[in-house]
Amino acid sequence: MAYLSLFFAAIIAATIFPFSSEALLAALVYQEKSLLLLWLVATTGNSLGSCINWYLGGKCLQWQEKHWFPVKQIQLVRAQQLFQRYGVFSLLFAWVPVIGDPLTFVAGIMRVSFRLFVALVVLGKAVRYAVVIWLTQVALA
Repeated sequence: MAYLSLFFAAIIAATIFPFSSEALLAALVYQEKSLLLLWLVATTGNSLGSCINWYLGGKCLQWQEKHWFPVKQIQLVRAQQLFQRYGVFSLLFAWVPVIGDPLTFVAGIMRVSFRLFVALVVLGKAVRYAVVIWLTQVALA
């Protein structure tokens, strides 16, 4: 049950909902769960959440002319310009709070190759979760 909770917490944390999976991960490290399994579950769940953002970003433009669409045209253009300025490798930082979720959404809008998207996002998130696990272990020592 702990691993399933972490998986869903990691998915939610990667979407637009304000949530963090690191505290749960640290608590599970403290409970001496399998570090490798924790790392795999957190990385997979968080990466899947980013893939959801990528998909939604790719689909959202079909509704941009609707009055209820939550993002103004000027905001979309600005986000696209920023993404082009910093490039596709900025996806390595998809784990960073506040900017990571919109970054993965804009990658979908920009039609970044899904394979490249997954490779960069998973790499960044895997390193982040490895560091969280390591820091938790250091704090417990």
